[in-house]
Amino acid sequence: MPKGDVIEATRQIVTSRCDDKPAVLVVTTFDLDQDVFGALEAGADGFILKNCEPEELVSAVRCLAHGHGLIDQAVTRRVLTEFARRYAPQKPPILDEELTRRVSEILQLMATGTSNAEIAEMLFVEISTVKSHISRLLTKIGGTGSSASSGLGVSPRPRPLNVSS
Repeated sequence: MPKGDVIEATRQIVTSRCDDKPAVLVVTTFDLDQDVFGALEAGADGFILKNCEPEELVSAVRCLAHGHGLIDQAVTRRVLTEFARRYAPQKPPILDEELTRRVSEILQLMATGTSNAEIAEMLFVEISTVKSHISRLLTKIGGTGSSASSGLGVSPRPRPLNVSS
């Protein structure tokens, strides 16, 4: 693109358009990752290589005119692989040491929304003991507050609402 950058041009068109019009189809000679991902991240609705058949280009324009997106088959696999890499579930941190049975119990109770006082009562320990276990656990995983259970891949369940009539 003489005197310009296709990614910046795409970004400018996308930010100035109204009601998703016009659709932006990037047609380029290069299938470099930086061009493909840059154009899509800038908001391009489609990406196709210039070496495509004329019928493919016409089909791509029609596809976008009907509100669909399009990615050239030559780069589709790379786009899917990158998307999967970027949005893969985060693995919980690996602890240097195994959790004790007591810390595991506390973590499970935290994940259910049980308060420190309730945990202490259930496990027949002082609240300060529960807080101490939680503090050490947070130090191990580098978390803060309620991020302890999520940092270890434990999903909290919502507690039922206590509604008084």
